[in-house]
Amino acid sequence: MTTTADDVWRLLAELTTAQKETERLLQQQSQETDRRFQETDRRIREVSKEIGNLGGKWGRFVENMVAPACETIFLKRGIPVHQVSQRVRKRLNGETLEIDVLVINENHVLVVEVKSSLGVDDIQELREDLTKFRLFFPEYNQKQLYGAVAGIEIEEGADKYAYRQGFFVLAQSGESVAILNNLDFQPKNW
Repeated sequence: MTTTADDVWRLLAELTTAQKETERLLQQQSQETDRRFQETDRRIREVSKEIGNLGGKWGRFVENMVAPACETIFLKRGIPVHQVSQRVRKRLNGETLEIDVLVINENHVLVVEVKSSLGVDDIQELREDLTKFRLFFPEYNQKQLYGAVAGIEIEEGADKYAYRQGFFVLAQSGESVAILNNLDFQPKNW
């Protein structure tokens, strides 16, 4: 059988029609894929927002557990407590310093950084905050300034790092909070 010019033209027309149909199907699939990606992205943003809200509530829960315990645990270490304040913020020259728990008496001020999961980065952040503390709170310049970190979960080595930096380390102990530092520990005066 011989192929005629008409046969070739008919085959080319069929190929062109098939190519257009393929392009149309690919376009539909691409649009559907884009729609699915957008929907997935939207869901991820919603879940991330919910997790962030939950993390904030968990952090407040931990703060609410640590703050009242500060009065008794520091008294046992010879630091009487006259005032405990939570979420103390101060602004200075466009910067903000936020303290999770602030413990005060006649001679001492203690800055407590509270985390649900405490890591080395959190301890380094507290170091930075303590170097700026007296600029933001000059009313405490005559008091000894100590730092403490508290966490429900403490990442491996973070407690030892905090201890070496001169910080009290607070952690959950049963239904309360305890100082993990041994009785020989001497906090650093910042």
